[in-house]
Amino acid sequence: MIEGVKIKNLKVVPDERGWLMEILRSDDDIFEKFGQVYMTTAYPGVVKGWHLHKKQTDNFTCVHGMMKVALYDSRKDSSTYGEINEFFVGDKNPMLISVPTYVYHGFKAVGTETAYFVSVPTHSYNYNEPDEYRLPPDTDEIPYDWILEGKKHG
Repeated sequence: MIEGVKIKNLKVVPDERGWLMEILRSDDDIFEKFGQVYMTTAYPGVVKGWHLHKKQTDNFTCVHGMMKVALYDSRKDSSTYGEINEFFVGDKNPMLISVPTYVYHGFKAVGTETAYFVSVPTHSYNYNEPDEYRLPPDTDEIPYDWILEGKKHG
């Protein structure tokens, strides 16, 4: 596991009305602070990556569909510098992933349906000075193949 990355397995609590799944609580060990909550989607086969943050920690999960999440440790002073982590997250494997600063991350919607991604970063998005540093999905700087199948999204 990349140094500083944290995982929380999420528990689904079903009853006759439906089900409930807590994602992030202020009393979780994984919780730092609240910035905002947002949701994004990706159509099947679409890759959204790579990017990193210098100020915020990202906490995210897939609440519908499935996504392949990849992380790359770009921190030269880290004990896991250059390592890749890959997770499959969503309906079949609910988990929260917490990504520290300077770790590139992205995801690909896998399967046949749109993936719905919910994120709770530690900082609000700053429209004037975004804390986002991007690389294309097929960059030579990260030794990872999304298997893009002719699609290039970022």
